[in-house]
Amino acid sequence: MTSSSVSKIERKERPDGALRRGWTTGACATAATKAALTALITGEFPDPVAILLPKGDAPHFALCYEAINDAGAIAGIIKDAGDDPDVTHGATIISTVRPLPPGSGIVFKAGDGVGTVTRAGLPIEPGEAAINPVPRKMMRDIVEEICGTHGLPADVLITISVPGGEEIAKQTWNPRLGIVGGLSILGTTGVVHPFSCSAWIHSIHRGIDVARAAELKHVIASTGSTSETAAQQRFGVEDIALLDMGDFAGGVLKYLRKHPIDRLTIAGGFAKMVKLAQGALDLHSARSQIDMIFLADLVQQTGDSDQHRARILSANTALEVLELCQSVKVDLPSQIAQKARQTAKKALGNAPVDVDVMVVDRKGEILADEQ
Repeated sequence: MTSSSVSKIERKERPDGALRRGWTTGACATAATKAALTALITGEFPDPVAILLPKGDAPHFALCYEAINDAGAIAGIIKDAGDDPDVTHGATIISTVRPLPPGSGIVFKAGDGVGTVTRAGLPIEPGEAAINPVPRKMMRDIVEEICGTHGLPADVLITISVPGGEEIAKQTWNPRLGIVGGLSILGTTGVVHPFSCSAWIHSIHRGIDVARAAELKHVIASTGSTSETAAQQRFGVEDIALLDMGDFAGGVLKYLRKHPIDRLTIAGGFAKMVKLAQGALDLHSARSQIDMIFLADLVQQTGDSDQHRARILSANTALEVLELCQSVKVDLPSQIAQKARQTAKKALGNAPVDVDVMVVDRKGEILADEQ
């Protein structure tokens, strides 16, 4: 399932100091379901409501909304993502619970602002509410526990809603992956660890899964929107073939090593591709830096004299080096693309994936295309 917390904007910088953790949409939905079902049976809403998460955490959630009416019992919780830059932070997660005829079991439904799966390749079948397996299990377990305590059959309909979720989902991978109508309800541990970036990498993996299920032969992993647009125009692929890689080249390559697709194009700006060429698989500034000696050595290998070496070694940015090379007609981008391709092939191991690398400038012009 794609992440409801990964936006298509650039990866944000982690602030200094200790960071406060938060809770996933799945944890919030489980707590709201517990409160709603308890009220449906007893007429009283527990507030705050506590749940036990898969790794033993037992957070308490305050209710922001509660009601009992013809629709059933309804409880709402405002999601707190802690200090993580999560697009669903502050969203209201609402669970509506009502009884079903005996033998119906526990049924999940997408309410307002929660998406519906329309494509194969995700852990939820097409036509189902975009509620991930772990949140489903958490809610099933709590329903079975409460119903068992009161001697009742666990035959209930659980409808999860997120007001405004359809608009929030436009900032996520959901539309690209065929999840329509809103957000996904996510979480494997129930805990949001600030700036762990696990959700982004998870979304990359789901993108690959969907592409494989659609039997695509070619996917494009891009560091940003400019390189993505250039690569899509170059190859004419559909949106489903586009992977929002960001800085996580390793997240793409390591997953494709185990789940191959015939062809991968990596597209990115000059500086990001320099880092990949140097062997880095996390291209973020906190994890990898431009090595000016590496660039100077590459330029020297072109047969250029030592006259530019000092200028390269004293340069402040990769862009400055690129502009110098362009001014003296040295094709540094092609060398970077070749080296980046070597890094990618090494990370892919023996996987049957053909890989090529495109280097794109800030205007979207292709500087190199190494196949």
